[in-house]
Amino acid sequence: MKLMRWGAPGAERPGLVDDDGQLRDLSAHCPVLDGAALAPEVLERLRRIDPARLPLLPPETRLGLPWSGMGKFLCVGLNYADHAAEAGMAVPAEPVLFMKPPSCAIGARDTVWLPRGSTRTDWEVELGVVIGRQASYVDEADALSHVAGYCVVNDVSEREYQLERGGTWDKGKGCDSFGPIGPWLVTADEVADPQDLTLWLDLNGQPMQRGSTRTMVFGVAQLVSYISRFMTLYPGDLISTGTPPGVGMGRKPQPVYLKAGDEMRLGVQGLGEQQLRVQARPQP
Repeated sequence: MKLMRWGAPGAERPGLVDDDGQLRDLSAHCPVLDGAALAPEVLERLRRIDPARLPLLPPETRLGLPWSGMGKFLCVGLNYADHAAEAGMAVPAEPVLFMKPPSCAIGARDTVWLPRGSTRTDWEVELGVVIGRQASYVDEADALSHVAGYCVVNDVSEREYQLERGGTWDKGKGCDSFGPIGPWLVTADEVADPQDLTLWLDLNGQPMQRGSTRTMVFGVAQLVSYISRFMTLYPGDLISTGTPPGVGMGRKPQPVYLKAGDEMRLGVQGLGEQQLRVQARPQP
């Protein structure tokens, strides 16, 4: 299934995407699409619903976050060797973890706002992994059974804040609107192999990122197992698994950063596409 939430910000309702790509209203069968709704038994009940019997939604309907109640927005840094090289950093011996606050998350067609004074805001297309069953100290062989589904994530990053303002990366990762997610959550049964998906991002129609999850340093099962040793993962938690090369700060001969009026289009194979406009946050 392709699950999504639709409607005005703060008033989103559950929906799904049928086999013809049409948006359908699921709210009569699932009043709230949150972490609890991602449990295997709930997803199985939703699969038995005939999408053709659900009300159609207009194609221009706003899509919000695909699910609500995300407790953790976890990210993995430098998880593609070629991206680590363009960033001038070593390939890590263990996964590099950091967090983005859930408050930065927006829908797949919403506006990305440049922070006041920002000159080095960058893009990162990533595969997102959504937890459906509580995971603590899980074995790698069992890790994928804790995954409800997958989604597209754009780990928007202000590089000056991230790398030059002292402390950890969080300052450059957590600005409002820096976590576009979706357009939908694709349940795990529709993703045959999360380690064989293409990723891409275009800026103003120009190709920037092209990659494949085949070249991850640490695969999805490894990451779920590894992270569960340090913290319990709960239904609705999100793991963003790292980005392939082609980010703005790695462009040669001159870095390229986002500016007001830019348009990003990005996607992951089988998981849908984001289309995001960039605007400058107004001065006070």
